[in-house]
Amino acid sequence: MDKNTVVGFTLIFVLMLGWFYFTLPNEEQLAEQQKQRAIRDSLAQVDLNQNLNSNLDSDIGVPSRLQNQGIGTSALSNMKSSQIIDGNEPKVQNVGMFGAIQDSVQRFTTIDTPLYKAIFTNKGAGPTQFTLKEHVNWAGTPVQMIGDTTLSAYNLGFLSTENYNVETQQILFEAENPASNILVLSGENRSLSYRLNVPNGGALRYTYTFFSDSYEIDLRVEYIGIQEYILGRSVDFGFISPLNFTERDRVQEALETSAYLFAGGELERLKVDNPDENNGYNELNINGVVEWVATKTKFFTQLIQPVHSTEGALLIGQINGKVDQATTDHAYQAMVNSDIPSNGKQEYRLYIGPTKYADMKSYNENAFDMVEVGYGWLRWFSDPFVRFIVIPFFNVMGGFISNYGVLVIIFAVTVKLVLSPLTFKSYKSMAAMKELQPQMKELQEKYKSDPQKQQKATMDLYRKNKVNPLGGCVPILLQFPILITLWLFFQNSILLRQESFLWANDLSAPDFIINLPFGIPFLGDQIGGFVILMSLSMGLQSRLTGGASGGAASGAMAQNMKIMQYILPIMMLFIFNRFASGLSLYYLIFNVLSIVQQYYINRSTHKATLVKS
Repeated sequence: MDKNTVVGFTLIFVLMLGWFYFTLPNEEQLAEQQKQRAIRDSLAQVDLNQNLNSNLDSDIGVPSRLQNQGIGTSALSNMKSSQIIDGNEPKVQNVGMFGAIQDSVQRFTTIDTPLYKAIFTNKGAGPTQFTLKEHVNWAGTPVQMIGDTTLSAYNLGFLSTENYNVETQQILFEAENPASNILVLSGENRSLSYRLNVPNGGALRYTYTFFSDSYEIDLRVEYIGIQEYILGRSVDFGFISPLNFTERDRVQEALETSAYLFAGGELERLKVDNPDENNGYNELNINGVVEWVATKTKFFTQLIQPVHSTEGALLIGQINGKVDQATTDHAYQAMVNSDIPSNGKQEYRLYIGPTKYADMKSYNENAFDMVEVGYGWLRWFSDPFVRFIVIPFFNVMGGFISNYGVLVIIFAVTVKLVLSPLTFKSYKSMAAMKELQPQMKELQEKYKSDPQKQQKATMDLYRKNKVNPLGGCVPILLQFPILITLWLFFQNSILLRQESFLWANDLSAPDFIINLPFGIPFLGDQIGGFVILMSLSMGLQSRLTGGASGGAASGAMAQNMKIMQYILPIMMLFIFNRFASGLSLYYLIFNVLSIVQQYYINRSTHKATLVKS
């Protein structure tokens, strides 16, 4: 190692020591970190208690009208149509003719299907609760998706010719269905209708249709003799309530919480990251035809797909704190703007449910694009690889093996076998380079004063032994699209959500087994089990690979590669610690198989060289 390299690594080492010395928390900071951990757990427990209350209310058909589950009202204070009821009796809104004939009582109807139980209210003519029967939150209670349970999550807004800003969320419709409970049995579909009468004899009418085997809900909005009283015949329809968080790690879930729209064959995302910019508020407003809009948390989403033509869409997002704080609220809204058709009828296909590929694909071919499976420049490969290989593999094998940890292991073995021709060629090339190292050193000594002759002699040596110096790099590069795709997919896929394996309770979340008395920058105050094993396996693999490729480098470069053998596993520990444990499990198995393969190739190559010599 030359002098400059020694000085460089010494400076890096000193800087790292200084960083850790000055950033290690004092007693007050330790207390604050413990407080933050307690806050995370208490917030999660609050979600649990609220969902328990929600389920109790669902059983009796009456929702908790004054509780805002999963999101603080402060995060909604500046957002469109976000009024909160502050009393026990519903407020009658003064919106001219559209509020002149309202029901005097807020009423609730429970929709019970094999997939979900939803509570609809005549205040806004829409759902106030939407509880999924096949999915539970981190604490084991059914997922209740709607954050604001005080009024309908859906809102229709427009300006009337009387100069009123009409928001149907605040208007009491008449429920045309007298039943307080509607049961949708397997193979059936049922409807629920609301009607808002106006003094001229016209009406605004909603009709929802529910299906037993789908998270899709169809909505028909009829404007009966009232089009001329709506300014410009233009209306906005949207999902106004925030979605509840469902995972224990609110910070990681917040990273995947956003609003989306799909238009012109392109997916647009609205994400608010900076609370100091515009008070943590942002919006995306586009004109033209929009295929659908949506809001999404990490594993659950709601979408609105207009069947009729649209004039534009609006996405709104707001946060009330830093994105890396568990106490921060994240609120997103999505709405579409449309002109009322000449027949006075608008139709929407709605979706409220999990981000499961099969369910979303049956709703819309492009809806699954919201799930991050690859970087933009790589989606040409990632999308078909995930849709036609990864997901079908887990779906088919899941019919025979119920443990998804075992499936991850089988999948890692399968991928390794498929890639083995590439990796075999790569490892064999590196092993051959190692065996040529003594001869390369002789050439370096012989032609140390003539670099050109040294390079020519080295290339002749490669050619004589049929060794390609790039043979170890190109096959590895060809594997990168697969490795990068799986790196993102395993973090965001609902396939692994709440699937347990060994000590990991949830393969979609970190499997923390070590609690530190202090936090380490970029690592945190907890360490996962599989990530430790994965880092150790990577260290062993780097040692084998580094030794095998030692002949490809000399002097300072060889020393630097040896140092990287120790630095890289530590970096991976920091990077992967807060990611899904299923991801670490996958790379652990992949690394172990690579170690076995590398060891075998090293030995066979060495024996072949001895026989040849």
